[in-house]
Amino acid sequence: MSAQPAAVPHLEIDGVSKRFGETEVLRDVSITVPRGTFLALLGPSGCGKSTLLKIIAGLETQTGGHVRLDGEALDGMPAYRRDIGVVFQSYALFPHMSVKENVRFGLDMRRLDKAESAARVDEALELVKLGGYGSRMPSELSGGQQQRVAIARSLAIRPRLLLLDEPLSNLDAVLRKSVRVDIRELHDRVGTTTVMVTHDQEEAMSMADQVAVMAEGRVLQMGTPEAIYERPATRFVGGFVGSPPASLMKLSRRFEGGWRFGEIEWQMEPALARRLDAIRRIEVTIGLRPERMRLVEAGTEGALAAELRSSEYLGGERLLHAAVGQERIAALVGGHLSGLPKPGEPVHLLPDADAVMLFDAENGERLDP
Repeated sequence: MSAQPAAVPHLEIDGVSKRFGETEVLRDVSITVPRGTFLALLGPSGCGKSTLLKIIAGLETQTGGHVRLDGEALDGMPAYRRDIGVVFQSYALFPHMSVKENVRFGLDMRRLDKAESAARVDEALELVKLGGYGSRMPSELSGGQQQRVAIARSLAIRPRLLLLDEPLSNLDAVLRKSVRVDIRELHDRVGTTTVMVTHDQEEAMSMADQVAVMAEGRVLQMGTPEAIYERPATRFVGGFVGSPPASLMKLSRRFEGGWRFGEIEWQMEPALARRLDAIRRIEVTIGLRPERMRLVEAGTEGALAAELRSSEYLGGERLLHAAVGQERIAALVGGHLSGLPKPGEPVHLLPDADAVMLFDAENGERLDP
């Protein structure tokens, strides 16, 4: 029996680079996206994620590399011929047009007949749960409703690909959480391959099937949210992904055995000591997730002796900020614990040995498999 040919990726970004003068904003970026996937491009401001989105959309031209959609090269193809829907951060609704007219705009540009156009507009508005809002003006809608109109306008053209550029950044914190659920549920119903740009790791982790973490124009790691959280490939990814962020601390081996933070010795649990012995390093950077730390009694094996600096009450949880010598550490504990130490008093924090991340102290790469 002959081997079956490999499936063609729905979206393929192959060695894409981009320069603005002498500034290189994208460096040999390669990503493949299967059909129906929700991909988040996640990274800090200036990492190149929005530039990459514009290149996919045809609003910017790459310096090198190729972009393909369904195996078709998009290089040099005008944006209007790509059949890609784009939802901008600012929604870009026409204020003088009704909701229906806004959603119909892309169809009018394609000269669809009136009956087909009306059917698609109604279908798109139903998909975003705005079926009764067609006659309203944008000024009569909330921010979340305006965002859904913008998404409906992109879906009405039945795009091969949907691009979302920081879609939630203009919404308040409460509305942002509800709209991200709406967008994810819409994706599950429609199934359109979607690429979203965001700097908010919570949005990326909760909405996407796949996350590509970017920094300085490169993709550092791509995988499921779970894989990136549990097994970050680099120190940057380990510190950037997670809320609250992980505590990253330099750990040095003592000549007489054992480990220390600066001058502070740490009698760690045997399981973690064996992991460190196996990687044979004099110095490492460790990453401690606040939610994988426990407040324990003095003398508990593996506990870090620290000084409490401050705490944040978050309702069901409390975030403790403490110091181990010159290093800072955070721990997320129950919000209703009684008898918590006061700032300036000692605390003892026990990390989950299996959840401790180990990175090379110099290049930041993950050390153990």
